[in-house]
Amino acid sequence: MKRVIVTGARGFVGKALMNQLIKDGYQVFPVSFTNFLQETPHSLPEADICIHLAARVHVMNDSHPNPIEEYRRINFDGTKLLAEFAHRAGVKRFIYMSTVKAVAESSLCNKPLTVSTTPAPTDPYAISKLESENYLLDFAKTSGMEVVVIRPPLVYGNGVKANFLSLIRAAQKRIPMPFLGIKNLRSLVSLHNLVSFISCTITHPSAANQVFFVSDGEDVSIADLYKKISIAFGILPRVFFVPVFVLRGLALVIGKEAAVDRLCESLQVDISKNKTILGWVPPYSLEEGLSEMVKS
Repeated sequence: MKRVIVTGARGFVGKALMNQLIKDGYQVFPVSFTNFLQETPHSLPEADICIHLAARVHVMNDSHPNPIEEYRRINFDGTKLLAEFAHRAGVKRFIYMSTVKAVAESSLCNKPLTVSTTPAPTDPYAISKLESENYLLDFAKTSGMEVVVIRPPLVYGNGVKANFLSLIRAAQKRIPMPFLGIKNLRSLVSLHNLVSFISCTITHPSAANQVFFVSDGEDVSIADLYKKISIAFGILPRVFFVPVFVLRGLALVIGKEAAVDRLCESLQVDISKNKTILGWVPPYSLEEGLSEMVKS
């Protein structure tokens, strides 16, 4: 029975992962990352695997006087400390949950990001995650502890929040959306597929010291996503056409430029490496992932 440390075990991904690990027969040790950082001396249970999910995530309208330093304190310094103590605790493989934002906020339509794309993070959260990735991969070379870096795009499923939750609520209320003029493509990953991929990287020997994107394997426009969410609820989709320049003009007037940019931009990732190296393909389609989400 492998012993697994999980940080962020109470979070959106962490809860689902913990349930799956227990089902799979692992002995799981949830570790509060906040408590770990506050402990002196720092300690971890002996374990074979450490899965680091906890982080200071993207904060809208961040009021911290020095956001980049706070992100670095938790996401970089904290990850560095955790990795060092995990190694001392006998951990053989350290799985790090990064983000697609460590590489880019957007991509050209039909030009997915790949693991060879030069990273260009644009905000403090993304910068701190990329710095952590780089540290861990260097630490793997000197320590012998294997590292796996996973970069998910937007993760959806039971308990999802923020913009995706807003889409869900709008679909439930049958609110028509002006999305037909937006010709973008975005990669998403269901909670089930992400947990499946994490589980794969725990044991697969070829995952060692590798960086992976992960997604459902099918990209979707915002209009089609809204339609699919509506259909998952058994609701007739309601979308209509408004030119993108009109949407951007309205956004400028009401101060929502960033929100409309996120709606209109593409962000695709290439997961062909996952199949080639690990033999992993997403077990759930986008439609199945959405259906499971609305049933939960």
